[in-house]
Amino acid sequence: MLDTHLKTQLGAYLTKLQRPVELIASLDDRPASREMRDLLDDIGSLSDMITVRLDGNDARRPSFQITQAGADMGVRFAAIPMGHEFTSLVLALLQAGGHPPKVEADVIAQIEDLGRHDDGEFVFETYMSLTCHNCPDVVQALNLMAVLNPRVRHVAVDGGLFKSEVDARQIMAVPAVFLNGQPFASGRMELGEILAKVDTGSASREAARLADKAPYDVLIVGGGPAGAAAAIYAARKGIRTGIVGERFGGQTLDTLGIENFISVKETEGPRFAAALEAHVRTYDVDVMNGQRVQALEPAGGPGGHVTVTLANGAQLQGRSVIVATGARWRNVGVPGEQEYRNKGVAYCPHCDGPLFKGKKVAVIGGGNSGVEAAIDLAGLVDHVTLIEFADQLKADAVLVKKLHSLPNVTIHVNAQTTEITGDGQKVDGLRYRDRASGVEHRVDLAGVFVQIGLVPNTEWLKGTVELTRHGEIVVDDRGATSVAGVFAAGDATTTPYKQIIIATGDGAKAALSAFDHLIRMPSPSPRA
Repeated sequence: MLDTHLKTQLGAYLTKLQRPVELIASLDDRPASREMRDLLDDIGSLSDMITVRLDGNDARRPSFQITQAGADMGVRFAAIPMGHEFTSLVLALLQAGGHPPKVEADVIAQIEDLGRHDDGEFVFETYMSLTCHNCPDVVQALNLMAVLNPRVRHVAVDGGLFKSEVDARQIMAVPAVFLNGQPFASGRMELGEILAKVDTGSASREAARLADKAPYDVLIVGGGPAGAAAAIYAARKGIRTGIVGERFGGQTLDTLGIENFISVKETEGPRFAAALEAHVRTYDVDVMNGQRVQALEPAGGPGGHVTVTLANGAQLQGRSVIVATGARWRNVGVPGEQEYRNKGVAYCPHCDGPLFKGKKVAVIGGGNSGVEAAIDLAGLVDHVTLIEFADQLKADAVLVKKLHSLPNVTIHVNAQTTEITGDGQKVDGLRYRDRASGVEHRVDLAGVFVQIGLVPNTEWLKGTVELTRHGEIVVDDRGATSVAGVFAAGDATTTPYKQIIIATGDGAKAALSAFDHLIRMPSPSPRA
């Protein structure tokens, strides 16, 4: 099952096991069960600390449990965890075997405390696909919770392997998480976000902790490439630096392949995001992840503090602030889009494409993202209809040529999507209008993938800093905004060409500009 390279790599990791681990398989006569047994046998052959058992009694077959020998840890895979989930498998093995997780002590304590006072039980099921690059973060977070707390159990279910469950629960986007049999969340989530949903008192505790922090010389809002670069450049100046954001890595977490970041031949978005965070954490930077920013209040005068208010009510202050909140996928804005979001309307073809195998889907958008999505989906689904508003595709010529060569793709240009239709439970079609003739058309579909660009995450700044009519923050050539002491960088700004490498350069420039601003300002005044 595992090739020589993977065996060597996994064998090296397994030397870190500190206590015996059992793999308990529940198998049937399907070919997938034979594959799973081969995988488990390979793993067992790599370490004397691992025992493989075939006497599991799980109703889902094939599946296997990972547990400390003699215990009953709630970590299961109803999947053959290769592809993007191989790392999830490795981490589960290490953590069950006593290797300490790279998680702060207060987070571990929070996990261990779940359900202790009310005898609560947390049974999680995560439906994922092995090609989904957003799924591993969810799987790994819930696996860790199950390792650390006996009241938490988690199974990662390959939707392609258990299609009857996917259909019965009408799952049309992954990751899809159920808690105690009820829908819990859909889409990428980090450990902190999951804990905030199940630990109802965590928000107020976190707000109190953050509100007690001293003012920063540079406070960065946003943890994507621009924010990370700004944090590194600011910290290297030896000034007090903080970075606050919803998720470290930003939009790169939703990017599968990165092949144009100079000096890095190719990598994947989540791996790139992890490298960004690791680099930032090598410096003295206060990282505040999982926090949504709600408002910004300018300093009262020279030497004063800019105030940033978080959604949980906490306020942070900085002698200067760098806004690097990036952008998000743009919605089509037609009837049916929100009603059928994650019920056939999707935004990540790599994540959700396998759920539509053998079905008919549409892609809205004829730029690089849309055409790449259509090409990828054409290899999975029965047929792809691409809808582009303009009178020609806007993608690179090499991509357009490839698209035209595919026999199961239909392209409609000069076409305006007017509605995404459904049967009340899931998507069943799409309507578009021919912009030249005005004739309305309907296409029967099972899914619609929206790929029409980005919108800046700047709504919280309206009325505070100058924005364009598109919502971009207006900056000068030094990254300065219309508010003294407030700088901005990356995809949220008027800087042209929304590229990772441009965002990192923007972040570095903004940090240097903020430092130059600080050395010209009066000595800091006491915190208000």
